[in-house]
Amino acid sequence: MAALPRKVVKNPRMSVNDLALFMVSSDTARAGIVRRARKPHKPTISRYRYARTAARSFLTDRIRSLQHLTDAEMMLKQRMGDPSLHDKQREDARLSIEVLHSLQGMQNLLARYDFRIAPMRQKKLHISGVQVSVSADLLVYGRTRGVDQIGAAIFRMTKDDATSDSAKEKRKEMGLYVATLAWMNANQNNFDLARTVKNSLCMSIDIQHGQHFLAPTSYKRRIQDLQNACKTIALLWNQV
Repeated sequence: MAALPRKVVKNPRMSVNDLALFMVSSDTARAGIVRRARKPHKPTISRYRYARTAARSFLTDRIRSLQHLTDAEMMLKQRMGDPSLHDKQREDARLSIEVLHSLQGMQNLLARYDFRIAPMRQKKLHISGVQVSVSADLLVYGRTRGVDQIGAAIFRMTKDDATSDSAKEKRKEMGLYVATLAWMNANQNNFDLARTVKNSLCMSIDIQHGQHFLAPTSYKRRIQDLQNACKTIALLWNQV
């Protein structure tokens, strides 16, 4: 049986992670990223859904009880052994357990942050003719010199095994772009009008690599880079 044609997305649209990948890719790879966004495969499952929920519960808990993670791991182990589930669902359960273990290892790194639940509904960003799907997983509260501040955190859960210096630098750059998009998202959504958006509270949490990246003080330059990239995406959209 011939494969069904994939649906073509009419207007330029990118996910936050695809846009970050676009920022660090070659011209040839960029064309492929745009092509996949324009003619996406329908996902068979929602990746890391249970791990994401557990991570949110754990990080927003004032005492950071590990029970949130251990309960989720028990449930995921049951899914791994459930013969009624598809192979991809069981594989997702295995990978999600790895995420929970990695998050547990980040306790000290993230201990100083005051995470709060983010609203379910958030406005999408529109950058230079491209709709960018950016959704904060958590809000981040802070206070400096008597000024109440706020930021946003976005989880990155995928893992690669590349260990070269260039691969590490690429992950870092992607993390900084995601953190910058978190800053843009926090400014657009006005999560708390009584608080000032602070770049050092806007972050990408790269769980499986045990790192977090903060929106840099040079975020204005990165915003310009993102705007220029989105102009390129809009031009490429109907050409790939």
